[in-house]
Amino acid sequence: MNVAIIKYNAGNIFSVLYALKRIGVEAIVTDDFDTIRNADKVIFPGVGEASSAMAYLKGKGLDKLIVSLKQPVLGICIGEQLMCRHSEEGNVDCLGIFDVDVKRFNNTNLPEMKIPHMGWNTISANNNPILKGVDGKFVYFVHSYYAPVCKHTIATCNYIDTYSAALNCDNFYATQFHPEKSGDIGELILKNFIEL
Repeated sequence: MNVAIIKYNAGNIFSVLYALKRIGVEAIVTDDFDTIRNADKVIFPGVGEASSAMAYLKGKGLDKLIVSLKQPVLGICIGEQLMCRHSEEGNVDCLGIFDVDVKRFNNTNLPEMKIPHMGWNTISANNNPILKGVDGKFVYFVHSYYAPVCKHTIATCNYIDTYSAALNCDNFYATQFHPEKSGDIGELILKNFIEL
């Protein structure tokens, strides 16, 4: 199994590498086009700010590469948001894989609900193959922006509003939460993705 983790200007890439190691999967962190294109599975993780991350992807040509991939691709956190159409964070056009715009949480009517949404929360998941065995389970979130519920939603979470906790369109999958920080449930999601 040949797994590539896309290396770009975003944090948290190495925690994904270590989470894969824990489930017995060796992955390579790379921005090499051929290595990414020839991988069996591709993971697009990250923690960061949308407009600067998009600028970096465009500067390297990785934006065009990612949308052209045919194998299963998993976006995580900012990776999920960058796979959407547009983000309010930095008012930037993103990759457009998921037909939805990323919004900032608005807690004006619920000031006790802190932003960012940070910590463990439950997800309601459909029967998508990467979410086998995770409906109603707790996973770990850290984010101020979210993708609203849309036709690509495969799991929801409720914080201030009900939003997309995971998305899927064709060979592209994405989670707003961090599987690599979500203990056994996160490892199960990574295993499900690797077994696609």
